[in-house]
Amino acid sequence: MTETVDILGLGFEAFFSASGLVSGKRPNLRAAYRAAFRDGRWEPGRFLSRADAEALFPRFRVGLLEAARVASESGEAGTTAKVVFRLDDGQSVESVRIPSPGGGATLCLSSQVGCRMGCAFCETGRAGLARNLTAAEIVSQAVSARVALGWEFSNVVFMGMGEPLDNFDGLAGALAVMFDQSALGLAQERVTVCTVGLPAGIARLKGLGYRRLGLSVSLNAPDDGLRSTLMPVGGAHGLGELAAALAAYPSRRNFALGVNYCLIPGVNDGPGAADGVAAFVRAAGRALVNVIPYNPGTAPIGRAPTEPEVDAFMASLTERGLEARVRAPRGRGLAAACGQLGGPNATVGVP
Repeated sequence: MTETVDILGLGFEAFFSASGLVSGKRPNLRAAYRAAFRDGRWEPGRFLSRADAEALFPRFRVGLLEAARVASESGEAGTTAKVVFRLDDGQSVESVRIPSPGGGATLCLSSQVGCRMGCAFCETGRAGLARNLTAAEIVSQAVSARVALGWEFSNVVFMGMGEPLDNFDGLAGALAVMFDQSALGLAQERVTVCTVGLPAGIARLKGLGYRRLGLSVSLNAPDDGLRSTLMPVGGAHGLGELAAALAAYPSRRNFALGVNYCLIPGVNDGPGAADGVAAFVRAAGRALVNVIPYNPGTAPIGRAPTEPEVDAFMASLTERGLEARVRAPRGRGLAAACGQLGGPNATVGVP
């Protein structure tokens, strides 16, 4: 028996080619394709002739994910919600809806089951890598969240479980579907890829030709020595190599690279830390430094910083002319904050 193809992993042109229909039937097939993303159902009989619908129906499917656990937490900016999606092979990944202070929300997506980057402050990295997600599984997180859970969102960020550039084919396939106006129809500037900093992956991302796709990198240390301790990738790719890759990434008006700095008191906030961040930003190009207060997990390497400690570090950055902001912790009680996904507390707060 021929395995069905998940529509959520195909852009429309690829879907049309796979259908085998003649060009005159393109408009009706496009309507069926759009409905699959909008409604989460594959119903070709609504748009195509009976003969065509019967021929196509068993060949394709819409692979919505099962929401095994859902939990939410209210805060000043709104409600943060996390879902644990169960995959067809029994593995699980997590997605998070993060409210924006000015309204709207960002959907944080996973790209892998686990992660092999091994960052010391991250629960996902502690679990290791089980496998990559397919493009369809990545896109399905967004479609399932909207259709099955009623989550509306205006932005997407690849900052969930996994390193997106370590699953480049899955990421590239998902981006193509997300930007397809007949599929999710997201604007490029509404999507951001977050990476631990893989220079070759950044170059490949540039090669996709998306001029308005957002990019942010995890810095987390002011020098190569400390960074390689916190992030094993730092031992393979120094800050100079990473900064050069970022400097070559397409720039545009009003665009700033994201430089994420997980602030861990007594670890990476010492004398000279702000100088190291400033030097990196100068080499990388225009950047916005996102200071992320450390969210301790099940095996903490430090404590969460106090508000005065965060304020002091922010002041040291702005004194050096850097544009910086604090990314307020959201979803800590759900194990949904940065660095907490995929840990043993995945169901915290869930009945």
